[in-house]
Amino acid sequence: MVKKVKITEVKKNPANPRLIKDYKYKKLVKSLKDFPQMLELRPIVVDERMVILGGNMRHRASIDAGLSEIWIKVAENLTEEQKKEFIIKD
Repeated sequence: MVKKVKITEVKKNPANPRLIKDYKYKKLVKSLKDFPQMLELRPIVVDERMVILGGNMRHRASIDAGLSEIWIKVAENLTEEQKKEFIIKD
């Protein structure tokens, strides 16, 4: 299920393997400011505890873009191993 939540409800994942820097990150922030509906079309994926499995950089860019709410999809009933696999493959 896709739903809109307060950005403060979502928790960063310290195991996130990806990082976008400099120009590409600024471009992501600008795109979220210009087209925030993009997040509804491609929501951030979280687990039942609201920890991000996919979309850490979009979450960070959403904060920097000044968004107070974001779209998420809750991935339920995944094992810890499946969560780790999703984080790597996303």
